[in-house]
Amino acid sequence: MAGSIFSGDETAPFFGFLGAAAALVFSCMGAAYGTAKSGVGVASMGVMRPELVMKSIVPVVMAGVLGIYGLIIAVIISTGINPKAKPYFLFDGYAHLSSGLACGLAGLAAGMAIGIVGDAGVRANAQQPKLFVGMILILIFAEALALYGLIVGIILSSRAGQSRAD
Repeated sequence: MAGSIFSGDETAPFFGFLGAAAALVFSCMGAAYGTAKSGVGVASMGVMRPELVMKSIVPVVMAGVLGIYGLIIAVIISTGINPKAKPYFLFDGYAHLSSGLACGLAGLAAGMAIGIVGDAGVRANAQQPKLFVGMILILIFAEALALYGLIVGIILSSRAGQSRAD
């Protein structure tokens, strides 16, 4: 009956899976918002200057990458949860939860920034083409926010499994 004793770590996989879900959901929310908001700007600008539509797709592509960051962390987390092969403690679950939240919320923030800058940027670029390089630089810095979340998420996820000596 030693297997039926409650040690408190039985709920740990819940937190790990919650982290995987948070990474994917929040990153995809940021990607969706950024794509939709900047897509509206591209469509609005395309009515006046249709020759600039393909050049103005950059914010939409950059927003789409945010979902991939969340997918990467979600896969890393979910492959690290296997309580039957290796003990999975609350420390591990919390490490995976924080990893998913770091990546997901950074992706959400970056998506909001990309959407707002992309919308205003492509409209402004249609009126003044010299603004294109400045818009791209701002978009790169907004994308970097999500990249920081991805890096921190990978580091936090790698901490799982280090709670107790095997």
